[in-house]
Amino acid sequence: MPFARAGTHELGERARREAIAITETKAIPHRPPKAQKVEQVSEMARLLSESKGAILTDYRGLTVSEITDLRRRLQGAGAEYHVVKNTLFKIACGDQVGELEEHLTGPIAVAFALDDPVAPAKTIFDFIREKRKAEVKVGLIEGRVYQAEGVRQLSQLPPRQVLIGQAIGIMQAPIYNLVGTLQGIINNFVWTLQAIHDQKADAGS
Repeated sequence: MPFARAGTHELGERARREAIAITETKAIPHRPPKAQKVEQVSEMARLLSESKGAILTDYRGLTVSEITDLRRRLQGAGAEYHVVKNTLFKIACGDQVGELEEHLTGPIAVAFALDDPVAPAKTIFDFIREKRKAEVKVGLIEGRVYQAEGVRQLSQLPPRQVLIGQAIGIMQAPIYNLVGTLQGIINNFVWTLQAIHDQKADAGS
């Protein structure tokens, strides 16, 4: 009986060594990416290149009907809302991924603002306040990364068309109104930049 056990052990050890040798010598075939994944990356890259901004959200807790509702609202605000795979979105971002990479965890859906990023940002925050679900993770606006608080500040700015109207009004207003209006816009802008700076400082501490 001891000899039988020894023989079985030797056979098993030999099989293990042969398996290791085969694994080491056999080339692992390289599988090309699936056409569907290539298409998804291409589409996301196109949207990023054509968008004024991209707002990344964690959509956990939202039902299918709520996601559909948010997608419909964002369409009305000039944006497209897509659930994305983190690895594919990272590839689509290319050199832009930078500070975004640390936020590419968990379930993510991206609002691609094809025109004015302010309206989609406002739509998202209004939706989150209404549903008490989901959250904004980060935003990529005009090539710059904004933390969630920065995106929230962006959502409180007037839409682009309103700003254009204000600019026209400034040009038509008497000089004393011009100074006051300009000062108000500058103060709001500086306050927004300071809030973004404080947010980044808190994150780095």
